[in-house]
Amino acid sequence: MLSLNNLQNVTYNPIIPFVETIPGQLVPGTLIVIRGHVPDYSDRFQVDLQCGSSVKPRADVIFHFNPRFKRTHCIVCNTLKNERWGREEITYDMPFKKEKSFEIVIMVLKEKFQVAVNGKHTLLYAHRMSPEKIDTLGIYGKVNIHSVGFSFSSDLKSTQASTLELTETSTENVQNAGMSQLCLPFVARLNSPMGVGRTVVVKGEVNRSAKGFNVDLLSGKSKDIALHLNPRLDAKAFVRNSFIQESWGEEERNITCFPFSPGMYFEMIIYCDVKEFKVAINGVHSLEYRHRFKALNSIDTVEIDGDLQLLEVRSW
Repeated sequence: MLSLNNLQNVTYNPIIPFVETIPGQLVPGTLIVIRGHVPDYSDRFQVDLQCGSSVKPRADVIFHFNPRFKRTHCIVCNTLKNERWGREEITYDMPFKKEKSFEIVIMVLKEKFQVAVNGKHTLLYAHRMSPEKIDTLGIYGKVNIHSVGFSFSSDLKSTQASTLELTETSTENVQNAGMSQLCLPFVARLNSPMGVGRTVVVKGEVNRSAKGFNVDLLSGKSKDIALHLNPRLDAKAFVRNSFIQESWGEEERNITCFPFSPGMYFEMIIYCDVKEFKVAINGVHSLEYRHRFKALNSIDTVEIDGDLQLLEVRSW
């Protein structure tokens, strides 16, 4: 489970420049969490995932993450190989502000790095060199760092799609480029029905040209949909509703920040509380939805469909 709380090997208040050997291998699912503060006088800083710490010749930088505050505020990402920079990838949607604190979460995925800042998805950077060669973290420039930590324990290590506490009732899994994924539409029966304290976790990757997808919890008997979660990427709306006694209720859409982007990996946690469902995306609380369908223990089925690759569904 994506957790930003129980980090390992945390270093507090490091002196910048900070160059340190990474205490484990950056396999898919690894998180690097950097918390700090941008001083008023900063023009730029950078986080480099490097192969060693050689200065002459300069070590290869597999992922260079470089917020800049001069003229145009932007984040420049790049790769340095054999002392030559590649093509810059520039993000202008700038989450960093001077004199403000920040939390950077870099997630290592199979084909890319995914970066969130302050709980909001910021960018994707496709691997140009294998992340397995990274053994050093460097932080340079005008920045104050409060802590640097890692999370090496992730179930992304097993790239096999898994369903725990579920009985899948839709078609068989498919193997796709060595990554096993679950077929859509996905329908599964919860081995024990919903109720207070129960959790459903959905892990997947949003398609690059996604319009939307849906995750539904329903009562298999009545076909009532107790919780319909429908992120719509074209409208940036996270729609919630219930379908009870053959009719849809009123949509709920209010949200502080739309948490999905094309191409991003996500872990959606749905937690059933006494009065409501609570939903978190990638470790960040996103919304509550008050129970309209009151017979919680007859909610026994999960259905998922839409523009995503479904990697894992679990419940406990």
